[in-house]
Amino acid sequence: MKFLMTYASTSKVPPTPEQMAAIGKFSQEMAATGNLLMTGGLQRPTKGTRVQFAGGKFTVLDGPYAETKELIDGFALIDVKSHEEALALAKRFMSIAGEGDGEVLQVFDSADIPR
Repeated sequence: MKFLMTYASTSKVPPTPEQMAAIGKFSQEMAATGNLLMTGGLQRPTKGTRVQFAGGKFTVLDGPYAETKELIDGFALIDVKSHEEALALAKRFMSIAGEGDGEVLQVFDSADIPR
């Protein structure tokens, strides 16, 4: 089962070098076990572009949107045996990264698509 885990720090203080090293070590461990498929940090919304598709029209919206309240600092795409295992990995990661919010979302698999 594949899951997308997101994380957004609620701290006003950036992660310490020790936290970043621990996150790197955790990521290496997950990659070595085959659980980590991809991970990355995201730049602030001031570096992004919002887009929309409505009424058959693709629009690049005015921006950037620095006032966005719900930011995602990073993500990880993982491959695990169960939802419970995904939650356990999310708990381990968040205990290293610090206070924050996130989501654990199951990724559709080809077997999930009705035929």
